[in-house]
Amino acid sequence: MRQMELKGKRIVMTGVSGFIGSHVARLLLEEGAEVYGLVRPLSANKSQVPVHERMHVLLGSLKEAGVCLKAVGRADGFLHFAWSGVNREEIDSPAVQKANVDASLECLRAARELGCEIFMDAGSRVEYGIMEDGIMEEKRECHPVNEYGKAKLEFYRQSKELCEVWGMTFYHLRFFSVYGKGDHPWSIISTLVRDLPQGKTVSLSACRHQWNFMEISDAAKAVVELYKHSDKRKGQIHIVNVASKDTRPLRSFVEEIHELCENRGCLEYGTFVQAREGALSICPAVQMLQELTDHIWAEQISFSQGIRKMLEQGL
Repeated sequence: MRQMELKGKRIVMTGVSGFIGSHVARLLLEEGAEVYGLVRPLSANKSQVPVHERMHVLLGSLKEAGVCLKAVGRADGFLHFAWSGVNREEIDSPAVQKANVDASLECLRAARELGCEIFMDAGSRVEYGIMEDGIMEEKRECHPVNEYGKAKLEFYRQSKELCEVWGMTFYHLRFFSVYGKGDHPWSIISTLVRDLPQGKTVSLSACRHQWNFMEISDAAKAVVELYKHSDKRKGQIHIVNVASKDTRPLRSFVEEIHELCENRGCLEYGTFVQAREGALSICPAVQMLQELTDHIWAEQISFSQGIRKMLEQGL
């Protein structure tokens, strides 16, 4: 099936210095797009922004998006991947998360002013909250536990209403556990890949619950494929789980990493203090991702391949 050509497309991005955003930007640039990245002047991660002749950096905060992005003139699409307050100190702060929603709505308004046909943003699996069966399907009612999840869901609800009025295509991407080089150093994958080869002991939960991991390059390709197929769905609004087909007990993933680390180090189950929501199983449905890419997109990297890649490249 025909896919949109990205050569010459003008795409605005926030979060372009972040883990997922920087990988997506690199793919867009490889396919010929002009990428305009809004970056905070004091961002500690500015060095992660791809260096390319078609990568245009605009300095400013999210709440200044309307003013800062006027220089772009016009754009075809807007990918909003920036969000502050994801650390343990601020993830449950109502004030911090409300500020995120307000600033993100400013980005949506800026997208409309630039004439963007599609707006895509980074949602999160935590929007689903507690599901007794663990099955997380886009059409299910959400019950987020923390303020971060509540804010992501509230942004979706307000954006959906605005995009319906404006006739703008809107994809709310709910990312699950994306891993790879550049991920947060405190993530379970980063911790295991860093500490086990050094012979250290890693404190873990019981790891009996179901989990799902997707390697960063596959996640970035999923975003780009969704964008490339969006021109056939003008004006449509979709929540999309960006997740792997590989769902299994977390302990299975942990043991696989241990084996790939030649069984060095020690796994200490049941000693890690759980987050507020506890040890919840996640079983994401991925049919929508397949449907919106006309069943063309498919994962390329298995979990073992992704871990070997991290072990070879480092964190």
